[in-house]
Amino acid sequence: MNQVLKSVADAIGNTPLVRLDRLTKLHDVKGTILAKLEYLNPGFSKKDRAAQGIIKEAENLGVLSPGQTVVELTSGNMGTGLAIVCGLKGYPFVAVMSKGNSEERARMMRSLGAEVVLVDQLPESNPGQVSGGDLDLVDTVAKKITKQRQAFRADQFHRDGNWLAHYHNTASEIWEATGGKLDGFVDFLGSGGTYKGIAKALKERNNLVQCFVIEPEGAAVTAGHQVTNPNHPIQGGGYNIPDLSFLNNVPVDGFMQISGDKAKETTRQLAKHEGIFSGFSSGANVAAALDLLSKDMVGKTIAVVICDSGLKYLSTDLWDDH
Repeated sequence: MNQVLKSVADAIGNTPLVRLDRLTKLHDVKGTILAKLEYLNPGFSKKDRAAQGIIKEAENLGVLSPGQTVVELTSGNMGTGLAIVCGLKGYPFVAVMSKGNSEERARMMRSLGAEVVLVDQLPESNPGQVSGGDLDLVDTVAKKITKQRQAFRADQFHRDGNWLAHYHNTASEIWEATGGKLDGFVDFLGSGGTYKGIAKALKERNNLVQCFVIEPEGAAVTAGHQVTNPNHPIQGGGYNIPDLSFLNNVPVDGFMQISGDKAKETTRQLAKHEGIFSGFSSGANVAAALDLLSKDMVGKTIAVVICDSGLKYLSTDLWDDH
């Protein structure tokens, strides 16, 4: 892209799609994993796309007034994306986040001009492991601030701008880069926006593309499992929300569970063998793809999203002794 952009907002999207041949060789599996490097967005995550999509949608619908405050709960990535987009457009932004998320996320959002409100975790929760109950507390505070300030709630779990950003852009980029030669897609579930947008678009192009939802082992409520481990380390998802609206009427070919340890191990392998410095959920996605190539999809081509940067996890145990 050899051109001068009007602002950093124009640098959101069109991220590289790369082969993970070293990892497939390391694990002795046949097939291809294609990684969409969303951590190369300006805010270091895929949520830049959703943030931009939600704000554009709100402006087009006339539900966001010039200079109005924007409020949203976040694990850090959506908040970073909104801080960037709102800062460029002149909307004050308040990010509401659990203290269980890594501290560098809060620092980054503040540096980008956001007001950051940190919410205490439940007594039984562990630092670095945000449960569904913790998220409920964050949501309560976000609702209160929205009402007090007569703000616009970005509401990433329900606003269509989230999934449409991936439907119109991320999925199209993957399809064009592969020439339609794609057999599968896996995605770790947060709001469900990425899964819905990409899976829906891929299925419309070729219904034979197999799309899988990934959840933490012990917290796979979407798959209908009992919650046995709400305090998992995979930040940004696995919140034990059984009725994610974005999954309504969206095809799911299968549900997979990845343990926190497996996500961590694969994230470290991504860094060491592929030079991709990412977070827990990216490791979960790649681990699931490796599992499929070793069993049900031998020899196939599977796309994954590298959700965010490992720089956002330096204060966690993800990079201990590394």
